[in-house]
Amino acid sequence: MPNTQEIPLWEVFIRPRNGLAHRHCGSLHATDAEMALQAARDVYTRRGEGLSVWVIPSSQIVASDPLDRDEMFEPADDKIYRHPSFYDVPDGIGHM
Repeated sequence: MPNTQEIPLWEVFIRPRNGLAHRHCGSLHATDAEMALQAARDVYTRRGEGLSVWVIPSSQIVASDPLDRDEMFEPADDKIYRHPSFYDVPDGIGHM
């Protein structure tokens, strides 16, 4: 049997009921998508808490680097149109 470093890692997302978003609930190793889906069902929905299960190969996820936080999420102060401070709000309008 191959070791787990040779078997792909999958990320598991569960949607508990209609109207809610899928939420990441963990990871598992599986040789293919069908096996990952079955294993996710067995491991993460033992008490029937899932309505829908997504499995995604971890290698397919692209993420930002936490070290690039300032550059990635820096406020756009140079784009004044994103700040509504120069609009006149009528007196009849309550909190906006």
